[in-house]
Amino acid sequence: MSSQNPDRLSRDSGQVLTVAQMRAAEEALMAAGSDVHALMQRAGRGAGEWVRRVAAGRRVTVLCGPGNNGGDGYVIARMLADAGLRVAVIAPRPPQTEAARQARAAYAGVVHDSAVAGLGGVLVDCLFGSGLTRPLDDATLGLLRDLAARHAYRIAVDLPSGVASDSGACLNPGLPDWHLTLALGAWKHAHFAMPACAKMGALRLVEIGVAAVPGAARVLEKPVLTAPAADAHKYRRGLLGIVAGAMPGAALLAATAALRGGAGYVQVLAGDAGLPGAPPELVVREGPLEDVLADSRFAALLVGPGLGRDDAAAARLAAALAAGKPMVIDADALVLLAPAMLRETALVLTPHEGEMQVLERNFGLSGQGERPARALALAQAAQAVVILKGPDSLIATPQGAVTVAPRASSWLSVAGSGDVLAGTVASRLATTRDAVRAAHEGLWLHGAAAQLAGPALTSGDLAHAIGPALQEALA
Repeated sequence: MSSQNPDRLSRDSGQVLTVAQMRAAEEALMAAGSDVHALMQRAGRGAGEWVRRVAAGRRVTVLCGPGNNGGDGYVIARMLADAGLRVAVIAPRPPQTEAARQARAAYAGVVHDSAVAGLGGVLVDCLFGSGLTRPLDDATLGLLRDLAARHAYRIAVDLPSGVASDSGACLNPGLPDWHLTLALGAWKHAHFAMPACAKMGALRLVEIGVAAVPGAARVLEKPVLTAPAADAHKYRRGLLGIVAGAMPGAALLAATAALRGGAGYVQVLAGDAGLPGAPPELVVREGPLEDVLADSRFAALLVGPGLGRDDAAAARLAAALAAGKPMVIDADALVLLAPAMLRETALVLTPHEGEMQVLERNFGLSGQGERPARALALAQAAQAVVILKGPDSLIATPQGAVTVAPRASSWLSVAGSGDVLAGTVASRLATTRDAVRAAHEGLWLHGAAAQLAGPALTSGDLAHAIGPALQEALA
């Protein structure tokens, strides 16, 4: 990346920091011997190398703000000019920090205070990075939009200007879209949070040596899965029971995914209704749920997909919980769930936003704050791992850990996608008996399967792609 080899400097490239955590991490670096100027050089040169490669000889416009993000921009501009690229720097306001003033003084080129005609190629946004909490003023927003419209390729440094770092909120309407965003030092929550993350294009991390921050969120990583042991059998690999209800198609879809998610044996517990259309590899068990659940060989249960919300559904949920098995609770079962029903066992809850709001009411939670804080509050109240689903899915644990998933394919916005996720997580729970591992592995497999299934996927396509996704994660 640069002459200072920031890859060697980094100590933790998977963490996701708040503004306060990032400031503390930078202060720790300075206490260890770096200064603001050195960190700015490191960040600017690392980002500049990305810009140089992307520009491929095209002219570059660098838009600099008054703070240290603008200072990064001056470092980038100087590096590009030294490399022989045609560079134009635009700074609506002069530098306001000492480090930014030093960076400006080191840049030998002309600095314009307004847009200049005839530009094209690549735009680099260094107006404002993390820490911005108020909207851009009209003049600055107009300049940003004008320049974005006149450049074929757009790069944001740290964060696009006009984005709130900790929440992912867009502070102004009509902010430009970017082809590439270069995070400086560490990932920020906005890199993975809607609506801002949808505007950022590809994400790349520029390392500056930030150490691991206790309590920081993390990015969901590809799991390392292993094939069954040489002496494995179906029960040792995990028997999963899926409690069906009023709409058995959803349970069948979850089972289709679960069969491909690693469990050795999947049964649908269908009561007296049966399960028309079940494939031959899927066992359907009829009869009273309490009697079926007396089988001690169940490693995990899934309840919720197609369960219904009537008294019969509530009774089936209560019976499943009373069995005391590791469990994934999804869909209708989340709406019926009450604190008094819970048992001390490994538990994964998989709500979307609407179900999350119901759970917050049922558990006496305020529902206030950003998505990570809300998911943590529910995880601690229910003593369960929570997968808060959406285009910016995340995982929260009762121990206070948060993991954010990279933005998944928008083709996942299809009926039945959640049933596939629930079946996949439940399959991993039956295999591992570990709720945290199951949530991480299942959510990753779900996103990878969407990529493999391609555009205009159906939930059936997605379920069948779980197997190929699992193959990609095998050690």
